[in-house]
Amino acid sequence: MTSFPTGGVALTAKGCDFAVWSHHAELVELCLFDSAGDMEICRLPMTRDQNGHHRLHVEGVRPGVRYGYRAHGRYTPDQGYWFDPSKLLVDPYAKEIDRPFRQDPRLGIFGENTDSLVPKAIVTEDVAATRKPPLFAPGGLIYEVPVKAFTMLHPDVPEHQRGTIAALAHPAVLSHLKELKVDAVELMPIVAWLDERHLGPLGLVNGWGYNPITLMVIDPRLAPGGVAELRDTVAALHAEGIDVILDVVFNHTGEGDRHGGTLSLRGLDNLSCYRHLPDNPGVLVNDTGCGNTLACDHVYVRRLILDSLRHFVLHAGVDGFRFDLAPILGRTARGFHTTARTLHAIACDDVLADRVLIAEPWDVGPGGYQLGNFPQPFLEWNDRARDTVRRFWRGDDHMRGAFATALAGSQDVLARHGETMSRTVNFVAAHDGFTLFDLVSHTHKRNGRNGENNHDGHDENFSWNNGAEGATDDPEIAQRRRHDVAALISTLFSMRGTIMLTAGDEGGRSQRGNNNAYCQDNELTWIDWQAMDRGLVNHTAVASALRKRFDIFSRTGFFTGENGDVEWMNAAGEPNTIPDWEEAEGATLTMILKTFDRETGHDVRIAILFNRAQRSRHFVLPQTTDLAWHNPFSGEKLASIMLQPRTVALFIEY
Repeated sequence: MTSFPTGGVALTAKGCDFAVWSHHAELVELCLFDSAGDMEICRLPMTRDQNGHHRLHVEGVRPGVRYGYRAHGRYTPDQGYWFDPSKLLVDPYAKEIDRPFRQDPRLGIFGENTDSLVPKAIVTEDVAATRKPPLFAPGGLIYEVPVKAFTMLHPDVPEHQRGTIAALAHPAVLSHLKELKVDAVELMPIVAWLDERHLGPLGLVNGWGYNPITLMVIDPRLAPGGVAELRDTVAALHAEGIDVILDVVFNHTGEGDRHGGTLSLRGLDNLSCYRHLPDNPGVLVNDTGCGNTLACDHVYVRRLILDSLRHFVLHAGVDGFRFDLAPILGRTARGFHTTARTLHAIACDDVLADRVLIAEPWDVGPGGYQLGNFPQPFLEWNDRARDTVRRFWRGDDHMRGAFATALAGSQDVLARHGETMSRTVNFVAAHDGFTLFDLVSHTHKRNGRNGENNHDGHDENFSWNNGAEGATDDPEIAQRRRHDVAALISTLFSMRGTIMLTAGDEGGRSQRGNNNAYCQDNELTWIDWQAMDRGLVNHTAVASALRKRFDIFSRTGFFTGENGDVEWMNAAGEPNTIPDWEEAEGATLTMILKTFDRETGHDVRIAILFNRAQRSRHFVLPQTTDLAWHNPFSGEKLASIMLQPRTVALFIEY
């Protein structure tokens, strides 16, 4: 008896069961290739069942065999049918492929045989990973990592290993993560992707990976060892107490708009797998800005998404997922729904229920901004807090109240449905946009190298340049920029909720003002470890240690002021009044928190002082007990302090 899978392959004692789904295909053929993946050996017709599964058992097939599919049916794109048996199709359930995807005009030309262009899926046998509950908890530090760019220039990583997932397990890399006290690394997309059509003629390549074709295959450029390489790296990170979160893209695929290629889902069942205008099936809905939108509410696509997530947990041991353009997961033909079946299925799946789930809560479709509307247990990227922090430090008027709200967990947007716990993921900079250093060095984006006449990327970044645009030899401006980066890092580590830092920002990395560097797989985005600012790295490590020291930051309830959990003070050490909150300049703020000091084992109060002014400001620390305020590093007692310009400081009362 065979064990026919719902999708993909299943090895048996005598061979292998193949299964692929298509409701609209008239016939699907299995194509087997030689060991090099270059020559098609045979085409075998598959048998369709009543549910649209096309199945075939082939004796003698063992791990390592290369294969693909060809689907027959109507070719009338204006009606949504894209069947073309000249197109070799990659199994949506493939776990490994024999080469990276590459762009070629023939991928989109009817009748052009593409078996020399398209990767071949490899028959694999699943190996279970050790699966444990995630160590990460809301309130922790996430470190966003572009896998290749992170280690390509690391001097201690062997050259053959640079740019790969395996490099993340190198002792020098682990040492850096431990120095920063990282709780989880969030790996930018690692599944196999296809470059956008316009990049090749410009001599550019996609370095971010947000353009997938297959949802389970790790790109062989990032992991020559396949899922085993990821599994070993996850285990090495776990051994150091660091969890692994994968950034996944289930909103579109690299098959693009109707002028794009046919490589997998489009050729198998375009009408079922992608969203189209209800009255015009020839028009692909583009709620992603990438040419197509996956129909995540379709039962097959939902199952594919769930099985992809389960694969990375069961066979690599990953701890969670960040969902790119996550409202797509909750969309139907009638728009976004908090109670959408796909979101519910992810949250309730027996394998996924305890994983860390993070939503990027916006897409470009109608009603696409959904911050605060995702169901539990999804955490949410909080761009509103990001912009508030930026505007406060830029010097915008009337920002004190909004800044305090962001520090307190963004109750204004994340408690609209009666929630008492903040599910915010706070960040000041991410892969998309200015780096932290560029944020304080540019008032305008500099994306000319992307070949789009600087029209791509966000125009409004709430940034400032400290007196000169871009690179400068002025030591005073350079020092002001370093000071601002340090203040932004300190602010991030003072915020209620989960926080995220992008790799390299702790060392002052720059992309020379490029705020959309997805197509710069080169020295512009590769982290220059030898140029890292050790002073800023040390500052980040200290800020992280202080955050770990006090238990207030591992809790996620909104600061409310009840029971003295937070007090907001002015520079005179007095509770803020309405005029204080409404003051236009609003350059100073004191936040007093009641917390447990894990280092001393005592309940204490801490004061975090913010001075965004361009001059030193005198702060009085509130004296309400017979205890005294102390500098956490020198132990010096103090009742007041002249706080330097553009500075954040923390003091402990005991």
